[in-house]
Amino acid sequence: MKQSLSLRTGLALTMTPALQQAIRLLQLSSLDLQLEIRQALESNVMLEADGDDLEMQTTEEAMAEADSDAAVAEAGSAAETVIELGGENVIPEEMPVDADWGDIYDSAGSAGSGSGEDDDGLHDFMQANLHGSQSLRDHLTWQASIAPFDEVDAEVALHIIDAINDDGYLEDWDGVRDRLVGGQNIPLERVEKILRSVQDFDPSGVAARDLPECLRLQLQQYPAKTPGLSAAFRILEAPMAMLARHDETALIKATGLPLEALREGLALVQTLQPHPGRPYQAHESDYIAPDVFVGKKNGRWRVSLNPEHTPKLRINQLYQGMVKRADTSRDQLTMKQHLQEARYFINSLEARNETLLKVAQCIVEEQRAFLDYGEEAMRPLVLRDVAEQLGIHESTVSRATANKYMLTPRGLYELKYFFSSHVQTTEGGTCSATAIQAMIKRLIAAEDATKPLSDSTLAEMLLKEGIQVARRTVAKYREALRIPPSHERKPIG
Repeated sequence: MKQSLSLRTGLALTMTPALQQAIRLLQLSSLDLQLEIRQALESNVMLEADGDDLEMQTTEEAMAEADSDAAVAEAGSAAETVIELGGENVIPEEMPVDADWGDIYDSAGSAGSGSGEDDDGLHDFMQANLHGSQSLRDHLTWQASIAPFDEVDAEVALHIIDAINDDGYLEDWDGVRDRLVGGQNIPLERVEKILRSVQDFDPSGVAARDLPECLRLQLQQYPAKTPGLSAAFRILEAPMAMLARHDETALIKATGLPLEALREGLALVQTLQPHPGRPYQAHESDYIAPDVFVGKKNGRWRVSLNPEHTPKLRINQLYQGMVKRADTSRDQLTMKQHLQEARYFINSLEARNETLLKVAQCIVEEQRAFLDYGEEAMRPLVLRDVAEQLGIHESTVSRATANKYMLTPRGLYELKYFFSSHVQTTEGGTCSATAIQAMIKRLIAAEDATKPLSDSTLAEMLLKEGIQVARRTVAKYREALRIPPSHERKPIG
């Protein structure tokens, strides 16, 4: 085979480091972006935040200021202020490494300037917002440690506690029992006795193996003379599906209770906690700061980026002036690399903000009816529509809308909320899935409580409004809204 050389021309997309960084910054949330910017400022000497209160000065200016009489006088006055604030407490020349200001000053408010009250208020606020809640397992383990268990019983109790999930239910009881009885040769009666002891722990209903047992354990904590207690026990013996459907007729047949006693027992059952472990689960609030603001000014909707999420960065002029092109020393190479990375980062950040603003403006332009009239006026919109208008790829739109939020006069929404599929109307037009969900929500809110609307009825009512959807589609949208079916929406009484 004869070998030869040839030239070939072609186009190919190369993922340069700058392009990769721009793509990565685009899909970051506001919180992740702030972390990325902070790390870049700390690791790159060429980057600095525009508008910092402390501007970098040249070495000569800093030395001149340190030697000036004004600086000495200012330092002397500051020292006098410290001594005056300290009163009779004089700072010793040598202090231990672990010394605290509290060892020198009795209180921060000794100056009488009122700042002590502000510090106390800040301390109270921080203490009130500390989240040191105890987990369910820790709570149960603590109760087991003070229970009258011997060494073996305490070990069995810990095995049982380890098998309790976050909702407070005992998982895989058969496996736990077999391991304790067969593996550790503990009598079955002893294991079941320890289980009953753990079930007496707080919270009430913990370590239950199913929902009926959980509810029964809670009822056992009530006094014997509690109204409806005996009826509640009878109700829990019936199939739970009847209770879930609020089917009074079936419950009367299953329990043999009269209607009045049945309703009294149902009222008591409804006060029970089906998930006893929920109060011990982490429930810290997640606060979301909007990336985009939308407001109406002079009859037009205006879009702006959140300035807190878009800090202005710049090249440090002092260090940039130290870069010498002809110098190839290690320090110069490092500074040149930092300078190039800083330029890449600033350009990528500007490109991210520009793309996010363009995508948000396009969304607002398409969804003006929603901003004016509400959810039922939401237009169908997909990523391709925005991509074609802006002349960018759909993946870019997807990254720009991921984990980004828009604050509108109607509330705070994720950018992806404004995208939805479409459904054909009877007149040949289209309607968004979000608008249909809003219609379903409106119809259910206005229904007769004694005669809840079924999914078929909802489909017929939507058809009268020009929306042609199947019953299963209505059911899917209703479930997305977390609205129970009609038989579960019917009141007990």
